[in-house]
Amino acid sequence: MFEVMRQDIEAVRDRDPAARNTLEIILAYPGLHALWLHRAAHWLWENGVPVIPRLISHLNRFLTGIEIHPGAKFGKGVFIDHGMGVVIGETSEIGDYVTLYQGVTLGGTGKEKGKRHPSVGRNVVIAAGAKVLGPITIGDDSKVGAGAVVIRDVPPRCTVVGIPGRVVMQEGEPVVDLHHEAIPDPVMDQIEAIDNLVKRLEDRLVKTQFELEITEDKLRRAEDELHRVEECIGDTLRPPAGEAGAEEREGAP
Repeated sequence: MFEVMRQDIEAVRDRDPAARNTLEIILAYPGLHALWLHRAAHWLWENGVPVIPRLISHLNRFLTGIEIHPGAKFGKGVFIDHGMGVVIGETSEIGDYVTLYQGVTLGGTGKEKGKRHPSVGRNVVIAAGAKVLGPITIGDDSKVGAGAVVIRDVPPRCTVVGIPGRVVMQEGEPVVDLHHEAIPDPVMDQIEAIDNLVKRLEDRLVKTQFELEITEDKLRRAEDELHRVEECIGDTLRPPAGEAGAEEREGAP
């Protein structure tokens, strides 16, 4: 038992560069406290002690924010880093030297009996917020990316990301090209669409202003032509000056 506890301390020292010394690890790492409380609860569970293991699990969650069913099996050298929100179901099996980060769930997918939670191999890393669900197996030396939802078996030495989880690296070689440089940016797309709309409106405004200037020029020319026509009509209808004087004399008494 003490050898297992020593290995748990060494796991923290090896995998957390913030760990300064053994006393700090023992006193200030809730993931380690959760693991030790669980090991005690699991021993009682395996020996058929009723109620008390579940009470220890309940106390464990209250003290550390980590919920581990007393039936879950842990190997040596497991490291729960940060730990808040970690949930591990009854039939989960966690191999040696596994690292779990905050928000990880090893859960079931329904109300079925028997084996219903994941089995995690050696040296596996499950990143923050990942959900591993159902009676599946995560192979040795694999990694589960942050926020992934894994519902199928993962071969050894693989990296899994996404929802649902898919293998993108295997044996150190890419399996899927994620094309991160081609990921769409909806905000930028909207900005570009608005910019294009503004440019089209500006072009239309310039065209409208040009057409308006042409129309105004035509209107001015039409008005000038109308004035000339009116003057010509007036000149045509106005009698000559000599005839106008004779008419005035004939009409005088």
